[in-house]
Amino acid sequence: MNAARRKRLYLEDLTVSFDGFKALNNLNLYVDPGELLCIIGPNGAGKTTMMDVITGKTRPDSGTAYFGDAINLLQLSEAEIVAAGIGRKFQKPTVFEQLTVFENLELALAGSRSFLKTLRARISPAERKRIDEVLDIIGLSEHLGSLGRILAHGQKQWLEIGMLLMQNPELLLVDEPVAGMTPHEIEHTAELLLSLAGEHSIVVVEHDMHFVRSIAKRVTVLHEGQVIAEGDMDKVQQNPRVIEVYLGV
Repeated sequence: MNAARRKRLYLEDLTVSFDGFKALNNLNLYVDPGELLCIIGPNGAGKTTMMDVITGKTRPDSGTAYFGDAINLLQLSEAEIVAAGIGRKFQKPTVFEQLTVFENLELALAGSRSFLKTLRARISPAERKRIDEVLDIIGLSEHLGSLGRILAHGQKQWLEIGMLLMQNPELLLVDEPVAGMTPHEIEHTAELLLSLAGEHSIVVVEHDMHFVRSIAKRVTVLHEGQVIAEGDMDKVQQNPRVIEVYLGV
C-alpha cells in the first residue's frame, strides 16, 4: 500500500473488465477513519462496481483492496467482509415489510441465528438497549411497533440504515440514499449521516448535488472507472473536466 498509513479503506490500481469494457481502470481511492466521503459521477462511471469490489460481490482483474492495514478484502467472502465490519445499503430499501420496525432491528442484531429462532428468542437487556439506541439514532422510536410495509419511503431507508448499525460496522457504503425522498426526508437523512460520521467511516454515492454539498467535506468524482477530481464541492464544481463529463450534461 502506497498511501499514508491509518486509512480505513485502501483501493489501489483496481481494474475490472466486463467483455472488454473497463468498469474500473486503475482506480485509486482512500477513506480516512471517521470520514464521510461522497462519490459522484455519471452513469457508468464505476461507482457500483467499486462498491461491488469492496463487498466481495465482484473480483477485480488486478489491484488491491484493504480494510485497514491488515485485512485483504480480496481474500474474503461476502459474509466475511460483513463480519469484518463493512455494511452496504443499496438504493432500494430491503426491509422485512411484514415485520415491525423493532423486529427488523432485532433480526439484524441476530446475525447468523435463524429467522424463527430469532423471533422466538428473548433478547438480553443489553440487546434491547442497543435497539433502543438505534431507534433513537434513526428517528423511529415512535414507530417501533409499525410494520415495515406501512412506513414512508424515507422511513424505510432510515430503518435499513438502522439494520446495518445493529452490526456496528466500521465502514458504511450508502447508495443514493435520498432518491425519491421529500425535502423533509432529505434533510433528516443528511442529519442522520452527519451524526454517524466520526464513529463510522461512510462512503455515499449520490446524484443530488444539493444533498452532497450539505454533508460532504470531500467529494470524489469518478469517470470511466477513474478518479478525475477530488476536493470540496466548490473545487469539484469548478473543475473543467468535471463540468465537461458530468455537471455540464
